[in-house]
Amino acid sequence: MTFVTRLTLQSGDRAALDGIVEDIKANAERKGAALKGPHSHPPKTFSVPQRCRLHADDDRQFATWGYTVFTRELEIHGHDSLARNIAEQRFPDSVHIEAEVEQIHGAGRGN
Repeated sequence: MTFVTRLTLQSGDRAALDGIVEDIKANAERKGAALKGPHSHPPKTFSVPQRCRLHADDDRQFATWGYTVFTRELEIHGHDSLARNIAEQRFPDSVHIEAEVEQIHGAGRGN
């Protein structure tokens, strides 16, 4: 049975995100792991209104605050120890990582 680990990395700091993705790719190549990606998603731009005061009757606002989130996805096929080491790694606070593990059964095997 094979495990596929899907890593989703998100950050507002594109340089930090790309640096971490390059480190993961280099580590996977060094270990000989089957790696798919990184797959880039279109950046998402968010805008957040900012009120001048917390009182509900006050409609005054500062300029909206806008920020962009960049997303990269990677898949590691097999190499469970490498995927575990990457998921347990400490990343900068500006980078968010999610790990999803899926078990793949071989052909002809019933559940």
